[in-house]
Amino acid sequence: MRIDIISAVPQLLESFLSYSIVQRAKDKGVVEIFVHDIHDYGKGKYKQIDDYQYGGGAGMVMMVEPLDKLISKLKSERDYDDIIFMTPDAPVLKQALVNELSLKNNLMILAGHYKGVDQRLRDLHITREISIGDYVLSGGELPAAVLADAVIRLIPGAMSDETSALTDSFQNDLLAPPVYTRPPEYKGMKVPDVLLSGNHQKIAEWREQQAEKITREIRPDLLDNPSL
Repeated sequence: MRIDIISAVPQLLESFLSYSIVQRAKDKGVVEIFVHDIHDYGKGKYKQIDDYQYGGGAGMVMMVEPLDKLISKLKSERDYDDIIFMTPDAPVLKQALVNELSLKNNLMILAGHYKGVDQRLRDLHITREISIGDYVLSGGELPAAVLADAVIRLIPGAMSDETSALTDSFQNDLLAPPVYTRPPEYKGMKVPDVLLSGNHQKIAEWREQQAEKITREIRPDLLDNPSL
């Protein structure tokens, strides 16, 4: 897979994309990640990429021309399965969509900034818009990194134990059950006997029961609206 990320502040992405599972996936050749600085296509001496919004109002808007030039250049070099805009005014990211995106070959992610992006850019190029939650951040770099991480870890070869990702929260519309490791007793608190029994069927049943219990207590909406 190849992921191109477009950003006004690419430095914010450098550390996040250079460690842990993402870096190991890059080292293995499982994924290629390229970060593009919008300022390279900015207007004039100062590489301007934002301007005041028509109609007045607080906040600057990302200009259509620099972004159009950059995105058009990338599109001329390869076909993209999706060109994604990270923005709060979009459907919230769900695991089902992450699963779908992990099967793609080429993704482009635009990290929003300032007050937003000129609507004409969205109309011209964006094929999908995604939010990571009902709140506003200073820019779309963190959401872009979140999406990239969520997708990359599902690509075969990215994780040393590929079955681990398949048992994460939300994969079956349930939160994950409790997990334990050594020692078997700590400060009077014991690991549930069933997990020490070696009976894999009973362990699986216990985990399913615990997952349903926790989901019902914390996120009952997942039980009412599976796969949403």
